[in-house]
Amino acid sequence: MSLLAVGLNHRTAPTALLELAAVSGDDAPKVLGDLVQADHVVEAVVLSTCNRTEIYAEVDTFHGGLADISDTLSRVCGVELSELSPHLYVHHEARAVGHLFSVVCGLDSMLVGESQILGQVRGAFRGAQEAGTAGGALAALFQTALRVGKRAHSETSIDAAGASIVSVGLQIAAGSLDVRRPERLSTDVTEIDGAAPAEVTDPASQPLTGCRVLIIGAGAVGGLTAATVRRAGAAELVVANRTPARAAAIAENHGARVVGLADLPHEVGQADLVVSSTGATGLVVTYEMVEAASVARSGRPLVFLDLALPHDIDPGVRALPGVTLVDLESLRVALDGAQVSHDLEAVRALVASEVAGFLNKRGAVRVAPTVVALRAQAAGIVQEELDRLRGRLPDLDTREWEMVTGTVRRVVDKLLHAPTVRVQQLAGGPGGDSYAEALRELFDLPREVPAVVSAPDLLEQP
Repeated sequence: MSLLAVGLNHRTAPTALLELAAVSGDDAPKVLGDLVQADHVVEAVVLSTCNRTEIYAEVDTFHGGLADISDTLSRVCGVELSELSPHLYVHHEARAVGHLFSVVCGLDSMLVGESQILGQVRGAFRGAQEAGTAGGALAALFQTALRVGKRAHSETSIDAAGASIVSVGLQIAAGSLDVRRPERLSTDVTEIDGAAPAEVTDPASQPLTGCRVLIIGAGAVGGLTAATVRRAGAAELVVANRTPARAAAIAENHGARVVGLADLPHEVGQADLVVSSTGATGLVVTYEMVEAASVARSGRPLVFLDLALPHDIDPGVRALPGVTLVDLESLRVALDGAQVSHDLEAVRALVASEVAGFLNKRGAVRVAPTVVALRAQAAGIVQEELDRLRGRLPDLDTREWEMVTGTVRRVVDKLLHAPTVRVQQLAGGPGGDSYAEALRELFDLPREVPAVVSAPDLLEQP
């Protein structure tokens, strides 16, 4: 068995292809089921975010597992494998572990250090557990990865480099509002739930002061957006969702009004900023909807922030007068030169250390059946020889016999100690399986796993 990570992300694929590769929460169980029903995939987790789609798998052969995973991604995208392959990256064993640990720490994000990915990885792992496709190997990998991610964000200031894609997107959107409608920032502050109008503050510290913000989607991104726009001074907040009940928590926590998707034509026309992140497979805000809203607004500017993959908002709305659209492609360009935290190297060192520790433990688990089989075989030989010796020396008393048996067993234990300890150490390195295989060949050990084997806890802390 070996670990594989196969995927595409914002560095290797254009946004259009990432949209095709996106796996929604509703579709994930089927994709996971298809993977583990393939010939060479034993366990699987699918991580799909706005910046990446990756499959982590425990496979019985490298080439067979890679073919199964690649074929699955090709079907998900609806793109021929020959067209998809140039955009795929493949990581095996140590590199797969290192890649996941880097991802969960935010090192591989569009905005380095962003913390949103930690929750997305947790959700992907939980979904695989619920689908029954994440067994012992991937459970150990992802539980360790989540712990590593928490360490990176709590022990370093990597977060300073990545407030999150949501925050950066809102900063860019707010910049458009600042430039295009400065008079509204200081004059139009709407009451919330009958409360007195909020005091106008410095636009630099609260760039959304006086704005009406419409959030489409009540998932994790929607909740983060609501908290962020409130801190930025938004005066009125509306949350639209397919099932209004799911938006109730956001409304309660952030003083928002909840509407259904059927109300979007009206609410878009009333908003200054629209942020969408539904995960829907089709457009949620159409060109015709925005065109009608623009006419009713009489030229008043309207800014859209589309954080969804695939797109929620028709890209064609950019052509409408007074309309600005910020999407993931825009963010990619804006973040190309983003500054990273001075703790970046510290996080990389943390990842390297954790990868080494994980691989050592994983290697110990994989070589454990061979070590147990060797010791069981040695114990059996010792017992046979002691039984034969007992028949030849019937006059030995109990104390003398215990001295003989103890000496023989100590000799065998000492002879086996060095090779068994060394093979466990070597198993965590490159070609680790070959050392266990050598032991099996040299000592003619059985291929089946002894019933007494108990794998050590991979997550046990030193």
